[in-house]
Amino acid sequence: MDSSQLLGITTFTYLFATLLYVFLLVFKTPRLGSIATFFTVIAFSIQTAGIGLRWVESYQMGIGHAPLTNMYESVVFFSWTIIAFYLAIEWNSQARSIGAFSVPLAFLAMAYASFSSNINKTISPLVPALQSNWLIAHVVTCFVGYAAFAVAAALGTMYLLKNRAERLPARKASSFENLPSLSVLDELIHKTIIFGFIWLSTGIITGAIWADSAWGTYWSWDPKETWSLITWFVYAITLHARYTRGWSGKRIAFLAIFGFISVLFTYYGVNFLLSGLHSYGSGS
Repeated sequence: MDSSQLLGITTFTYLFATLLYVFLLVFKTPRLGSIATFFTVIAFSIQTAGIGLRWVESYQMGIGHAPLTNMYESVVFFSWTIIAFYLAIEWNSQARSIGAFSVPLAFLAMAYASFSSNINKTISPLVPALQSNWLIAHVVTCFVGYAAFAVAAALGTMYLLKNRAERLPARKASSFENLPSLSVLDELIHKTIIFGFIWLSTGIITGAIWADSAWGTYWSWDPKETWSLITWFVYAITLHARYTRGWSGKRIAFLAIFGFISVLFTYYGVNFLLSGLHSYGSGS
């Protein structure tokens, strides 16, 4: 069995886990939550093995690099980091209903990686600029931040649905009654954004150091660099508004969703819509 087969199995297992989490939300059967978590952990383990095997395969081909260097590999790793971050939140909060909004993001990423004809799935030699020890540090830090922002957007969506449901008759709002309380969701959004902001900041710093070693300048206003900075400011403004203006609730939920849209354009849109030094890269 090769890495692509393992990652294909991961895609369908995440789909199954997603359906279980949605059924948990709709039917409110606690046992479904335990089963959903079990399959999510199984899928995450298979995905981890698939990423590791792809790394081994690159060495067997005489190329030898971390599987983080093209759009396919980065989407797979993005999905992996989302699940890793979600499982950590579930472990701490025991709120399995969050999985109905977070795990689908990982599934969609894996579905795109598995079935899209727009990305190259082959293991290829690194271009000179990517042959750096800073590769793993930069990509990992960025994607941990991206994953946190993805989960923050999921939590923001949950907040808005819960907030709306509380204004509806009990019969119509029943599907969302087992979501965490608004205060818990608000706090989770806040903490998740802080976590992502720290990692994104670290990713930008490691990227600047890498750029200096590769191109002789820390910052060149490449489209990816520019949009990374824009995204950084979106979340910096969000945190500033919370600390200085006391923003919370719906405002922060909307900003969490808007911020993730900026993340998606920084990660995906720039690679395909704008040309630059990062156009060939991992979407980091």
